[in-house]
Amino acid sequence: MDDVSFNVGKGEILGFLGPNGAGKTTTMRMITGYLSPNEGQIIVNDKIVAEEDSTSRAGIGYLPEHNPVYLDMYVKEYLRYVARIYQLTEPWKRINDVIGLTGLKSESHKIIRQLSKGYRQRVGLAQAIIHDPEVLILDEATSGLDPNQLIEIRQLIRELGKDKTILLSTHIMQEVQALCDRVVIIHKGKIVADGNIQMLSQGLSELYKVEVTFSRLVADLTFAEINGYIAHQKTGNLKYIISGKENTLNEAIFDFAVSKNLKILEMSTVQESVENIFQQLTQAS
Repeated sequence: MDDVSFNVGKGEILGFLGPNGAGKTTTMRMITGYLSPNEGQIIVNDKIVAEEDSTSRAGIGYLPEHNPVYLDMYVKEYLRYVARIYQLTEPWKRINDVIGLTGLKSESHKIIRQLSKGYRQRVGLAQAIIHDPEVLILDEATSGLDPNQLIEIRQLIRELGKDKTILLSTHIMQEVQALCDRVVIIHKGKIVADGNIQMLSQGLSELYKVEVTFSRLVADLTFAEINGYIAHQKTGNLKYIISGKENTLNEAIFDFAVSKNLKILEMSTVQESVENIFQQLTQAS
């Protein structure tokens, strides 16, 4: 790791991305106190995280990539075991709450070994939130879930993210696009990007792109009359992506439409997908 430094605020869901071997899991293990950094400090809830100090980790919930549940325990038995570790005052109330939150009610009477991979992930998520932590570290939390389960767990993560700090590591770029307020991309032990998706998209591209739907077809040659115009592409019956150098491209398109007596039915700024941003930043070196 090389000078990895970032902050995550309360109520923020941060996507923590990087190719295999970039240092994501090592960083998350240090944040949770499983490993100690050789240099620097990790501060969670105004406390320095230390491997030998369990009190600094009490406010952290952690779901590792390889979910370490006890396969021969029943679901409720395992959650009761975790609740005892955290010394919860009303363990069964909280156990029933997290079973409901994670959609485990129909499987809660089973031995964990009998569960599908998706339901084992739910058990892992349940143990991560059972003590109602302020900070939640999720490493590939949605691995093995079917599409319906994905929707439910995404909704749960969104709800948890309203008043918790969530660090989410995943290889599923749609997950990042759907859930994350901000992304940090790590490559070869260094942070290569930190910001919201729109900001990173604009930083990577020299061109501004606007998708616009007009009320009628537009002759190709007339697009050159748009101030700052570089190129355009027809993407639908009346839909075009227009590229230009100026950040006033939206205004220029509006002026163009007025001059041509065109109605603009829809207009939006085009941004790079998380997948494209990730590829550009991690394949460059």
